[in-house]
Amino acid sequence: MRYIEEFRQGAVAAKIVERLRAYVSRPVNLMEVCGTHTVSIFRHGIRSLLPRSVTMLSGPGCPVCVTANADLDKAIALAEIPGIILATFGDMFKVPASRSSLREAKAEGADVRLVYSTLDALEIARANPQRQVVFFAVGFETTAPTIACSILEAEREGIGNFSIVSVHKLIPPAIKALLDGEEVRIDGFLLPGHVSTIIGSRPYEFIPGGYGVACAIAGFEPLDILGGIEMLLRQIADGEVRVEIGYRRAVRREGNPLALEQMYRVFEVCDAEWRGLGVIPDSGLRLRREYEGFDAERRFDVNTPPPREHPACRCGEVLRGVTSPPECPLFARACTPERPIGPCMVSVEGSCAAWYQYGGP
Repeated sequence: MRYIEEFRQGAVAAKIVERLRAYVSRPVNLMEVCGTHTVSIFRHGIRSLLPRSVTMLSGPGCPVCVTANADLDKAIALAEIPGIILATFGDMFKVPASRSSLREAKAEGADVRLVYSTLDALEIARANPQRQVVFFAVGFETTAPTIACSILEAEREGIGNFSIVSVHKLIPPAIKALLDGEEVRIDGFLLPGHVSTIIGSRPYEFIPGGYGVACAIAGFEPLDILGGIEMLLRQIADGEVRVEIGYRRAVRREGNPLALEQMYRVFEVCDAEWRGLGVIPDSGLRLRREYEGFDAERRFDVNTPPPREHPACRCGEVLRGVTSPPECPLFARACTPERPIGPCMVSVEGSCAAWYQYGGP
C-alpha cells in the first residue's frame, strides 16, 4: 500500500540507525509530542534501536489524557440532565473523572453515545429533534476544524438542539509551558504530524529561535520516525537548530489555510486547563460570540463540586516527561486498561497504555 510499505523497510531502517550513532556524542533527550507517535515508537520497538545515550520522552500529545477532571466532571453533569443526549469520542467514555466516568453515568441511566466524528453527533440531533444533543468536543488542532464545520452546518440547517462543550487544546503553547517549566532537559522535539497538517511548521519556530531546541515534524511509520530522529540528532550535532519538515507528503509550512480559516471563524483562543500542566495561557479554543448559542455551558446550568485527583496517580508527571509509566506505583497493579485509574492508561494514545501493551525500551 502506497505510503505504508515504503516506510517499513528493515534494510533502510538499519542504515538510518547506523547513521544515528555518528551524531551522538553526549546524552540527548528527545520528546515526541503526539500520542500516535508514542504508540508507533513502542509498537515498532524504535526505542530499542536507538543509541543508549538517546532517551525518548513522551509528552502531552494525547488529547484524552490532558483533559482536566474539571472538564470531565462538567460533561458527566450534562449527561445526567434529563432529556440530554451526550455524544463523545470512544476514549473519553472510560476516563475516570473526580467521582465517576461517562461509562458509569450511562450505566446509571444517562444517554451517552459514542461517535466517530462530530458529524455523527449532528446526525443524532437531526434524528432526535425533541432532545438536546451535546457533543463533548475534545481534541487538538486536528479535530477542531471538523467541529467548527459541524457548528456552521448546524447554523445553516437551523438545528437548534445541538451544542458542544469545547475543551480543545493547542499544542504550541503546551510546548512553551514545558520549556518554561524546566523540569526536564529537552534537546529536541519530534513534532506531531496530524496537528502539523493543519497548522504547518511556522507556529513552532519560536522553539529553536527562543529556546535553542531542535524540531522535526515526522509522520507515523517507522522510517518516518527514525528519519525525524535523525534530523534532530543532526541538528544538535551541527549546532544549527531549526524546524524541519520530514512529513512532506502531508505537511506544508503554511499548513492548511482552509481548515485554519474554518477553525478561527468559529473559535477564538482562550486560556485552558491541562492535566499535569495546569492553566496555560492562550492554549484553548472557545466559541466566538456569534456562535455562543451552540455553547452547552451557556445553554445549561451546570454546577460541579471542586475536582479531585487520585492521590497516587502520576499521570500528570508522565505527560510532562518527568517520569515514566513504570515509576507510578499504580502502573500494571491497581491501574490497567481494564480498570484504569488515570487517563494515560485509557486512551490508545496514552503513554501508560502503550507501555503496558508493548513493554519498555
